[in-house]
Amino acid sequence: MNPRIEKLETKRLIGAKLNMSLIDNKTGQLWGQFGPRIKEIQNRVSEDKLSMQIYPPFYYDQFNPAREFEKWAAVEVKDFETVPSGLKSFILEEGLYAVFDYKGSSSDHSVFEYIFSKWIPASKYVVDDRPHFEVLGLKYKNNDPESEEEIWIPIKEKKPE
Repeated sequence: MNPRIEKLETKRLIGAKLNMSLIDNKTGQLWGQFGPRIKEIQNRVSEDKLSMQIYPPFYYDQFNPAREFEKWAAVEVKDFETVPSGLKSFILEEGLYAVFDYKGSSSDHSVFEYIFSKWIPASKYVVDDRPHFEVLGLKYKNNDPESEEEIWIPIKEKKPE
């Protein structure tokens, strides 16, 4: 599975966030709170939803499944003129990403194992300290083996040794 390398343009997001770890995964709770509120958000750019993770520095260098990170359920908007009460805004800064087109169940984490243990080490890139996210488009079906999504991993070129 080879990704395409893309330079992401800055995106404006509106959503909800929770702190969680892989062991104490609250993704279902987060989307359960946010999903019904999507219809309140004005100026959406598309029907896509974004599942975004903001990891502490060196999260993958010192990997620990109990270590907390910030997870967002969000949608992209044109502007922040109207942010519904109780929801948050976030500016996802531009940057370089490896984009993996993934087909399969969202509960199968082997794709992330492949990305971080095989593809990244063999590539000319390292993981950058910026948000990771998945684009959940019209073909996304949670936990369905026919589900499709895009996995966006922030990258930067390895420094020459």
